[in-house]
Amino acid sequence: MTPSPTSSSSTPQGGPVEQAKADLAKRLSVDAARVTLVSSEEVTWSDGSLGCPEPGMMYTQALVPGARIVLEVDGTQYNYHSGANRAPFLCEHPR
Repeated sequence: MTPSPTSSSSTPQGGPVEQAKADLAKRLSVDAARVTLVSSEEVTWSDGSLGCPEPGMMYTQALVPGARIVLEVDGTQYNYHSGANRAPFLCEHPR
């Protein structure tokens, strides 16, 4: 039996920050080098919304470990949140 090669292609190197940078660069159609990191911190979200609740949605009421990543492109800041094994996602209305 041939062992399966391990691949990190599903997770960009550098973890959540690099994932968020790649996502933002793709969304804005800009070179990833233009995306700068403002801050990255571990947080404990108060519920399953991961600090980014959507109107009309219900969320698990439990503390969720995760991260808050703030990126900037051309003077505009973008908030990315992650937690509960969820990859970083753009949060347009953070709380």
